[in-house]
Amino acid sequence: MFLYLARHAWAGEFGDSRWPDDSLRELTPEGAERYARVVQTLVDRGFAPERIATSPYTRCAQTAEIIARGVPGSPPIEEHDALAPGGDFTGLLEWTAACGGADVCWVGHNPDMELLTFSLLGGRGAGVRFAKGAVAAIRMELPSGAGEPFSAGRLYWHVTAKMLGL
Repeated sequence: MFLYLARHAWAGEFGDSRWPDDSLRELTPEGAERYARVVQTLVDRGFAPERIATSPYTRCAQTAEIIARGVPGSPPIEEHDALAPGGDFTGLLEWTAACGGADVCWVGHNPDMELLTFSLLGGRGAGVRFAKGAVAAIRMELPSGAGEPFSAGRLYWHVTAKMLGL
């Protein structure tokens, strides 16, 4: 299975008085449009999550919606508190295993996306940086039994909008 990690797209500035509650900060119109182009480019190259888990923060939910609209089959989106900044990913790993091998996309924040990548790659992903809108594809093997941990994954690709020329 592929586990895609996606950092939210370009949002309004942190500390902007329009969003006194940072969890409500939205994508900018330009950020949403640019990310739709990122998704289309990735879909053209095989990006095809079948399930999407997102942080409950507005900017992540909006990013997840762009992914779902751009991917064939419009995969379902589920909010997971584990993807909020500083979340505990244990339950999210269990949810991912319960997806039965379906390709899954997690939409979240930095530095969590970088820390997750490092962890999912068995401590070998320290150089993977997540600019806004970045996406990584990690090849994962499902655990052999209930309650068993995932083995270390392999980084298949990692891209930013800039790498794609967008």
